[in-house]
Amino acid sequence: MNQLYSEKVMDHFLHPRNMGELPGANGVATVGNKQCGDVMKMYLKIEGETVKEAKFQTLGCGAAISTSSMATEMIKGKPLSDALKLTNQAIAEALDGLPSSKIHCSVLAAEAVKRAIEDYRSKGEGGK
Repeated sequence: MNQLYSEKVMDHFLHPRNMGELPGANGVATVGNKQCGDVMKMYLKIEGETVKEAKFQTLGCGAAISTSSMATEMIKGKPLSDALKLTNQAIAEALDGLPSSKIHCSVLAAEAVKRAIEDYRSKGEGGK
């Protein structure tokens, strides 16, 4: 087993959940880190005040893909108020930790969620 990454990180990297585009998404955001080159695009389908569906597309390292995958799992079915409270620490803990050099990946994932919700809210009622 890879000693750098936990089994959960490796599982979400090798078997990412919710990867791909989300037709009908009404909250979309792209975030990136210029230093490492990671780019995450987060798609949310929000109904009322609930995240009904979440998907992502990530160009980056294994940790970036894993944190994107975990973030979508953590917010699906949750009220927007809960999704907005998602922290990079919570994502990292859910993955049983990340190497310190990869914490920025969890920061990006949390930021992508928040920005996608902001995108939804900026469109007014119903995210259209």
